[in-house]
Amino acid sequence: MTSKEIIEAIRKSGYDRVKIAVCDIDGILRGKIILRDKFEEIADDSFGFCDVIFGWDASDVCYTNNETTGWHTAYPDAKAFIDLSTYREIPWNDKQPFFLADFAGNEKFGNVVCPRSVLKTIVAQADEMGILPVFSQEFEWFNFIGDPKDIADSRYCDLQPITPGMFGYSILRASLNQDYFNDLFDLLGQFNIPLEGLHTETGPGVFEAAIRHDTILAAADKAVLFKTSVKEIAYRHGIMASFMAKWNKQYPGCSGHIHQSLWDKKRQKNLFYDPKAKEQMSKTMCQYLAGVLHCLPHLVPLYAPTINSYKRLIEGTWAPTTISWGIENRTTAVRVIQGSKKTHRLEMRIPGSDANPYLAMAASLASGLYGIKNKLELKQLPTAGNAYADASLIRTPATLHEATQRMKESPLAKELFGEGFVKHFCTTREWEWQQYCEAVTNWETSRYFEII
Repeated sequence: MTSKEIIEAIRKSGYDRVKIAVCDIDGILRGKIILRDKFEEIADDSFGFCDVIFGWDASDVCYTNNETTGWHTAYPDAKAFIDLSTYREIPWNDKQPFFLADFAGNEKFGNVVCPRSVLKTIVAQADEMGILPVFSQEFEWFNFIGDPKDIADSRYCDLQPITPGMFGYSILRASLNQDYFNDLFDLLGQFNIPLEGLHTETGPGVFEAAIRHDTILAAADKAVLFKTSVKEIAYRHGIMASFMAKWNKQYPGCSGHIHQSLWDKKRQKNLFYDPKAKEQMSKTMCQYLAGVLHCLPHLVPLYAPTINSYKRLIEGTWAPTTISWGIENRTTAVRVIQGSKKTHRLEMRIPGSDANPYLAMAASLASGLYGIKNKLELKQLPTAGNAYADASLIRTPATLHEATQRMKESPLAKELFGEGFVKHFCTTREWEWQQYCEAVTNWETSRYFEII
């Protein structure tokens, strides 16, 4: 639809307001409602959005180590641009018109700090190479009884999942909250986030959803919108959905695996598939995989961006702990999924459900393209069996601090994403680590309060 057609459609809908949103560095949608007349004025132009969204953390606490914006710049408005191709109507809000926006046309904030714009820059490189990346993301998340106030008042203790017990792929457990379960599938589909599958995972009150694949930018849009949409739908059922990577040490963490393949520009040929090659892995696929593995140690914070991310990346919990790959191996960082010429692909298993989809997908694609551009050979052998037990494999970082310092000091990270982005992103992760180190936790008081 052209901008004129979209404007006319919104006029006919009778809506006088439009919702727009942008994504911050933590993958959180920040947005506002605007008058329809205002939308018509800015549909083919820019609009101002306070640049504090690049100057504060997930709790709206302003960074003190950030050069991009801050009190020293007085937090001015930055120019953002609506992407009209993201037009949707929110089915659980009377079909209110909705759009995503980004800062790609803004020289200061575009591909330097805006996650969606960063991904668009990497996608442009693929386009120049005649390559069409097709991606999708799947999410696991826990569901709890209560609303945000109830759970905040409890100080996030004694949480009650919506179902008991460890019961993955359970038809029975899903029926306990049938209206919620059905709303997720149906309403997300109506919001142009079609699901390939939805089921319970192992753990009390945990669901897993696989989003239908699409070209990479559209896939990332759907992944970002999925998380907020699930939370909004859950609210309607007296449920709170959490995408923390690891909310309880007794249970498996929540993954955000990224499926990916490369296609020709007409989307007729899967460039990863070669029926005559070993394991049906084409030369392009091998180079791409070699690039992903080569770059991975330098980019871990893009896949695992929070303190909590690393609580998930431990042995024996369905999450990888090594720089590794394997054929249909769920203990490795990268899993080769052998399918038909339509479904042959890679699965990046390091991201948790707390990852920013724009940045995690950008990391995978940039790494894979690096492998193709440099004709890297896939010298690392596939891991057969338990990757946790293979002492020869390089281990992933154990903390956000360790991973961030590696990325901060990496010339390769700067080559792939630019010095400006790496500097900004790493300072935000250092801030996150600093906030963690300064906090006094319940674990510390219960362990030291009396006995020491």
